[in-house]
Amino acid sequence: MDKKLELGRLASKMQTAKLPLKTNLVFGEGSPEAQVLFIGEAPGAKEDLLGRPFVGRSGELLTKTIEEIGWKREDVYITNIVKRRPPENRDPSPEEIEAYTPYLAKQIEIINPKIIVTLGRFATNYFLPELKISKDQGSVFKYEGRTIIPQFHPAAALRGTTVKNKFRKSFAKLPRLIKKIS
Repeated sequence: MDKKLELGRLASKMQTAKLPLKTNLVFGEGSPEAQVLFIGEAPGAKEDLLGRPFVGRSGELLTKTIEEIGWKREDVYITNIVKRRPPENRDPSPEEIEAYTPYLAKQIEIINPKIIVTLGRFATNYFLPELKISKDQGSVFKYEGRTIIPQFHPAAALRGTTVKNKFRKSFAKLPRLIKKIS
């Protein structure tokens, strides 16, 4: 299967689908062959403007932290559950999450990553609703045969040194985990 082509078809399908939210589509970016898939909750203002995930302040921290562990942003894949920005940067509603769920599931199926890193509460609870990000971040979980590693959202890490340190410490484990899973 040509993963890049399949992802392109999925993005095109989303452009014409009747989905909630009418802002720009922020489908995702990175390597279709990525071993690691990062998933956030929804695009912010800058992401909506540029049509790219995680390019605002939190995206800068995400990119920097990816580089700190010796990876490149273009070698991983980055997306969100909800592919359009909710108004006034509010949390996505359960109905919006449900509407976008089949598209995220198809993205995951196409990319078939070894590890899914969930960024924040919404992305973590999408897979594992019983988890608390403050308690479970940095731990390894299995969900439907996939390895899930919850992480603080980079925006939360920007708000305080303690969270930022935990965020970076958890990220530092990722290369070792990939080797263990391989």
